Amino acid sequence: MFISTAFAQTAPAAAGTESVLTGLMPMLIIFVVFWLLMIRPQMKKQKEHKAMVEALAKNDEVLTAGGIAGKITDVQEQYLTVQIANINDKPVEITVQRSSVTMLLPKGTLKAL
Repeated sequence: MFISTAFAQTAPAAAGTESVLTGLMPMLIIFVVFWLLMIRPQMKKQKEHKAMVEALAKNDEVLTAGGIAGKITDVQEQYLTVQIANINDKPVEITVQRSSVTMLLPKGTLKAL
């Protein structure tokens, strides 16, 4: 009276390639979206920055990561000497790493130097 009749069901088909692909499809789509929106543009920026840093030369006007703007007076393998001001007609120079240069400024931006 309280127990209903049980009916047997057919066994599900074995997991095939189609069901595995369907299960992985959302993960693949998420990976492709991340690649296109985040990873690829970041790699492009890194390549552009590396090319800019390698092409730095004397008398280029630059902006460092710390916000210091100046003119390059000496170029070494890993470091640059940047003139940031003149005090009593004497140049004030600092040494920075090449990788700390974030932007190459247009010529004539720093008129006081």
